[in-house]
Amino acid sequence: MNNEFEQRMAVVTGASSGIGLAVSELLLQRGARVLAMSRSLGGLGALLERYPEQLFWYEGDVTREASLQGLAERAAELGEVHYLVPNAGIAKLAPGSDLQAFDEQWRINGAGAVNTFYALKAQLAQPASVVFISTFLRHLGFVGLGAYIATKAALSSLVRSLALEHANEGLRLNLVSPGPTATPIWNSLGLPDDALASVAGEVNARLVDNEFLSSEAVAEVVLFQLSQGARGVYGQDWVVDKGYTLR
Repeated sequence: MNNEFEQRMAVVTGASSGIGLAVSELLLQRGARVLAMSRSLGGLGALLERYPEQLFWYEGDVTREASLQGLAERAAELGEVHYLVPNAGIAKLAPGSDLQAFDEQWRINGAGAVNTFYALKAQLAQPASVVFISTFLRHLGFVGLGAYIATKAALSSLVRSLALEHANEGLRLNLVSPGPTATPIWNSLGLPDDALASVAGEVNARLVDNEFLSSEAVAEVVLFQLSQGARGVYGQDWVVDKGYTLR
Protein backbone atom coordinates (compact mmCIF):
# COMPACT_ATOMS: atom_id res chain seq x y z
CA MET A 1 0.00 0.00 0.00
CA ASN A 2 1.30 3.46 -0.93
CA ASN A 3 2.35 5.55 2.08
CA GLU A 4 2.90 9.17 1.13
CA PHE A 5 4.68 9.96 4.42
CA GLU A 6 7.41 7.35 3.94
CA GLN A 7 10.88 8.94 4.15
CA ARG A 8 9.49 12.45 3.75
CA MET A 9 10.63 15.20 6.09
CA ALA A 10 8.40 16.87 8.68
CA VAL A 11 9.16 19.65 11.15
CA VAL A 12 7.12 19.95 14.36
CA THR A 13 7.57 22.58 17.07
CA GLY A 14 6.38 22.28 20.65
CA ALA A 15 7.01 18.58 20.15
CA SER A 16 7.96 17.43 23.65
CA SER A 17 4.41 16.85 24.94
CA GLY A 18 0.71 16.95 24.13
CA ILE A 19 -0.44 17.38 20.54
CA GLY A 20 3.06 18.11 19.20
CA LEU A 21 4.37 14.85 20.64
CA ALA A 22 1.37 12.92 19.30
CA VAL A 23 1.80 14.41 15.81
CA SER A 24 5.49 13.52 15.86
CA GLU A 25 4.76 9.94 16.90
CA LEU A 26 2.11 9.41 14.23
CA LEU A 27 4.43 10.79 11.55
CA LEU A 28 7.19 8.45 12.70
CA GLN A 29 4.82 5.48 12.71
CA ARG A 30 3.97 6.26 9.09
CA GLY A 31 7.59 6.31 8.07
CA ALA A 32 8.30 10.04 8.00
CA ARG A 33 11.52 11.61 9.18
CA VAL A 34 10.80 14.19 11.86
CA LEU A 35 12.80 17.21 12.98
CA ALA A 36 11.24 18.04 16.34
CA MET A 37 11.92 21.29 18.17
CA SER A 38 11.13 21.99 21.81
CA ARG A 39 12.64 23.73 24.81
CA SER A 40 13.12 20.42 26.62
CA LEU A 41 13.31 16.79 25.52
CA GLY A 42 10.24 15.61 27.45
CA GLY A 43 8.41 12.71 25.84
CA LEU A 44 10.67 12.83 22.79
CA GLY A 45 13.28 10.85 24.73
CA ALA A 46 11.31 7.62 24.40
CA LEU A 47 10.66 8.28 20.71
CA LEU A 48 14.37 8.85 20.06
CA GLU A 49 15.05 5.38 21.45
CA ARG A 50 12.37 3.81 19.22
CA TYR A 51 13.13 5.79 16.06
CA PRO A 52 16.85 6.65 16.19
CA GLU A 53 17.15 6.83 12.39
CA GLN A 54 14.00 8.89 11.80
CA LEU A 55 13.76 11.40 14.64
CA PHE A 56 16.02 14.41 15.07
CA TRP A 57 15.67 16.72 18.07
CA TYR A 58 16.57 20.40 18.06
CA GLU A 59 16.48 22.30 21.34
CA GLY A 60 15.00 25.72 20.72
CA ASP A 61 12.43 28.41 21.48
CA VAL A 62 10.11 29.82 18.79
CA THR A 63 10.37 33.31 20.30
CA ARG A 64 14.12 33.42 19.61
CA GLU A 65 15.31 34.30 16.13
CA ALA A 66 18.54 32.38 16.69
CA SER A 67 16.57 29.20 17.48
CA LEU A 68 14.48 29.48 14.34
CA GLN A 69 17.55 30.16 12.23
CA GLY A 70 19.26 27.13 13.75
CA LEU A 71 16.17 25.01 13.09
CA ALA A 72 16.17 26.11 9.45
CA GLU A 73 19.86 25.28 9.11
CA ARG A 74 19.31 21.82 10.60
CA ALA A 75 16.39 21.25 8.23
CA ALA A 76 18.57 22.23 5.27
CA GLU A 77 21.06 19.55 6.31
CA LEU A 78 18.35 16.88 6.44
CA GLY A 79 16.62 17.66 3.15
CA GLU A 80 13.55 19.46 1.86
CA VAL A 81 10.58 19.68 4.21
CA HIS A 82 7.22 18.34 3.02
CA TYR A 83 5.25 18.90 6.24
CA LEU A 84 5.39 21.66 8.82
CA VAL A 85 3.38 21.88 12.06
CA PRO A 86 4.13 25.08 14.05
CA ASN A 87 2.51 23.72 17.20
CA ALA A 88 4.33 25.49 20.05
CA GLY A 89 1.87 27.37 22.26
CA ILE A 90 1.01 28.47 25.79
CA ALA A 91 -2.12 29.43 27.71
CA LYS A 92 -2.12 31.62 30.82
CA LEU A 93 -4.98 32.85 32.96
CA ALA A 94 -5.18 36.65 33.10
CA PRO A 95 -7.85 39.35 33.22
CA GLY A 96 -8.83 40.83 29.88
CA SER A 97 -7.21 44.13 30.83
CA ASP A 98 -3.78 42.51 31.11
CA LEU A 99 -2.25 43.40 27.76
CA GLN A 100 1.13 42.11 28.89
CA ALA A 101 -0.45 38.64 29.04
CA PHE A 102 -1.62 39.09 25.45
CA ASP A 103 1.86 40.16 24.33
CA GLU A 104 3.50 37.21 26.07
CA GLN A 105 1.13 34.67 24.54
CA TRP A 106 1.15 36.28 21.09
CA ARG A 107 4.94 35.97 20.95
CA ILE A 108 4.52 32.20 21.06
CA ASN A 109 1.02 31.40 19.81
CA GLY A 110 0.92 33.90 16.96
CA ALA A 111 4.23 35.47 16.01
CA GLY A 112 6.11 32.31 17.01
CA ALA A 113 4.01 30.17 14.68
CA VAL A 114 4.19 32.56 11.72
CA ASN A 115 7.91 33.20 12.21
CA THR A 116 8.47 29.45 12.24
CA PHE A 117 6.77 29.19 8.86
CA TYR A 118 8.86 31.96 7.34
CA ALA A 119 12.09 30.65 8.88
CA LEU A 120 11.46 27.26 7.23
CA LYS A 121 9.92 28.55 4.00
CA ALA A 122 13.12 28.26 1.95
CA GLN A 123 13.38 24.59 2.99
CA LEU A 124 9.78 23.71 2.08
CA ALA A 125 9.21 21.39 -0.85
CA GLN A 126 6.80 22.22 -3.64
CA PRO A 127 4.23 21.03 -2.88
CA ALA A 128 4.33 21.17 0.92
CA SER A 129 1.64 21.28 3.58
CA VAL A 130 1.59 23.44 6.72
CA VAL A 131 -0.88 22.99 9.58
CA PHE A 132 -1.09 25.62 12.32
CA ILE A 133 -2.78 24.96 15.66
CA SER A 134 -5.58 27.28 16.81
CA THR A 135 -8.31 26.60 19.42
CA PHE A 136 -12.03 25.83 19.54
CA LEU A 137 -12.35 28.66 22.06
CA ARG A 138 -12.13 31.24 19.28
CA HIS A 139 -15.85 30.55 18.78
CA LEU A 140 -16.59 31.19 22.44
CA GLY A 141 -15.75 33.33 25.45
CA PHE A 142 -13.93 32.03 28.51
CA VAL A 143 -13.17 34.14 31.58
CA GLY A 144 -9.45 34.45 32.17
CA LEU A 145 -8.46 33.13 28.74
CA GLY A 146 -9.32 36.18 26.65
CA ALA A 147 -5.70 36.88 25.76
CA TYR A 148 -5.07 33.26 24.81
CA ILE A 149 -8.21 33.13 22.67
CA ALA A 150 -7.38 36.46 21.02
CA THR A 151 -3.91 35.28 19.99
CA LYS A 152 -5.27 32.10 18.45
CA ALA A 153 -8.15 33.91 16.73
CA ALA A 154 -5.69 36.39 15.22
CA LEU A 155 -3.53 33.49 14.03
CA SER A 156 -6.55 31.85 12.38
CA SER A 157 -7.42 35.04 10.51
CA LEU A 158 -3.84 35.65 9.43
CA VAL A 159 -3.36 32.10 8.13
CA ARG A 160 -6.42 32.46 5.87
CA SER A 161 -4.71 35.36 4.11
CA LEU A 162 -1.33 33.63 4.06
CA ALA A 163 -2.96 30.58 2.46
CA LEU A 164 -3.98 32.72 -0.51
CA GLU A 165 -0.67 34.54 -0.59
CA HIS A 166 1.38 31.34 -0.90
CA ALA A 167 -0.97 28.97 -2.73
CA ASN A 168 0.68 29.65 -6.09
CA GLU A 169 4.02 28.59 -4.59
CA GLY A 170 2.80 25.04 -4.06
CA LEU A 171 2.22 25.59 -0.35
CA ARG A 172 -1.02 24.57 1.34
CA LEU A 173 -1.72 26.28 4.67
CA ASN A 174 -4.50 25.25 7.05
CA LEU A 175 -5.32 25.10 10.76
CA VAL A 176 -6.71 22.60 13.25
CA SER A 177 -8.56 23.92 16.32
CA PRO A 178 -8.51 21.34 19.12
CA GLY A 179 -11.27 21.24 21.69
CA PRO A 180 -10.73 20.15 25.31
CA THR A 181 -7.72 17.88 25.05
CA ALA A 182 -5.91 16.00 27.81
CA THR A 183 -2.54 17.77 27.57
CA PRO A 184 -0.17 19.41 30.08
CA ILE A 185 -1.42 22.88 29.06
CA TRP A 186 -4.27 22.56 31.56
CA ASN A 187 -1.85 22.17 34.44
CA SER A 188 0.02 25.28 33.27
CA LEU A 189 -3.00 27.49 33.93
CA GLY A 190 -2.14 27.69 37.61
CA LEU A 191 -5.59 26.71 38.90
CA PRO A 192 -5.87 24.93 42.27
CA ASP A 193 -6.72 21.24 41.96
CA ASP A 194 -10.31 21.67 43.11
CA ALA A 195 -10.92 24.55 40.67
CA LEU A 196 -9.32 22.57 37.83
CA ALA A 197 -11.52 19.57 38.63
CA SER A 198 -14.60 21.79 38.62
CA VAL A 199 -13.73 23.25 35.21
CA ALA A 200 -13.03 19.77 33.84
CA GLY A 201 -16.43 18.57 35.07
CA GLU A 202 -18.24 21.47 33.39
CA VAL A 203 -16.34 20.90 30.16
CA ASN A 204 -16.98 17.14 30.15
CA ALA A 205 -20.72 17.74 30.46
CA ARG A 206 -20.70 19.44 27.03
CA LEU A 207 -18.79 16.71 25.21
CA VAL A 208 -20.69 14.01 23.36
CA ASP A 209 -19.06 11.20 25.32
CA ASN A 210 -18.21 13.20 28.47
CA GLU A 211 -14.48 12.64 28.02
CA PHE A 212 -11.67 14.98 26.96
CA LEU A 213 -10.09 14.41 23.57
CA SER A 214 -6.83 12.52 23.43
CA SER A 215 -3.82 14.16 21.81
CA GLU A 216 -3.77 11.28 19.35
CA ALA A 217 -7.33 12.05 18.15
CA VAL A 218 -6.30 15.61 17.32
CA ALA A 219 -3.05 14.44 15.75
CA GLU A 220 -4.95 12.17 13.35
CA VAL A 221 -6.82 15.21 12.01
CA VAL A 222 -3.56 17.14 11.68
CA LEU A 223 -2.06 14.31 9.66
CA PHE A 224 -5.06 14.20 7.37
CA GLN A 225 -4.73 17.94 6.80
CA LEU A 226 -1.07 17.39 5.95
CA SER A 227 -1.88 14.57 3.55
CA GLN A 228 -2.93 14.50 -0.08
CA GLY A 229 -6.35 13.41 1.12
CA ALA A 230 -6.91 17.09 1.99
CA ARG A 231 -5.19 18.42 -1.14
CA GLY A 232 -8.21 20.57 -2.05
CA VAL A 233 -8.31 22.31 1.34
CA TYR A 234 -6.76 25.77 1.64
CA GLY A 235 -6.97 28.25 4.51
CA GLN A 236 -9.51 26.29 6.52
CA ASP A 237 -9.70 25.92 10.30
CA TRP A 238 -11.03 22.51 11.30
CA VAL A 239 -12.59 22.36 14.77
CA VAL A 240 -12.07 19.05 16.59
CA ASP A 241 -14.03 19.42 19.82
CA LYS A 242 -16.29 16.39 20.41
CA GLY A 243 -19.34 18.57 19.94
CA TYR A 244 -18.52 21.20 22.57
CA THR A 245 -19.41 24.13 20.33
CA LEU A 246 -22.73 22.51 19.31
CA ARG A 247 -24.27 22.96 22.76
